[in-house]
Amino acid sequence: MIKIMLGVSLTLFSVAIAISLYRIIKGPSLPDRVIAMDMIGVNLISGIAAVSILLRTKAYLEVILVLGLLAFISTISLSRFIERGVIIERKRSG
Repeated sequence: MIKIMLGVSLTLFSVAIAISLYRIIKGPSLPDRVIAMDMIGVNLISGIAAVSILLRTKAYLEVILVLGLLAFISTISLSRFIERGVIIERKRSG
């Protein structure tokens, strides 16, 4: 029963990633694309966790951690770029 549920969830994660890819390509604005990219990251993390449960291994936990950190940092960076126009602000003296 759990294998069927994990298989269905993997299929739905794949559909969600495909829809997000469409939004990235066709998205009318940059914030839409940033949200779609974040959604892809979340769905990838969920899919990898489902595969990890399906295979009964802990080998993918580090991958989930690194992917989560990269998705978080990229979302924050692009959101800051949209808000201020720069990612890293430098203080100028004088």
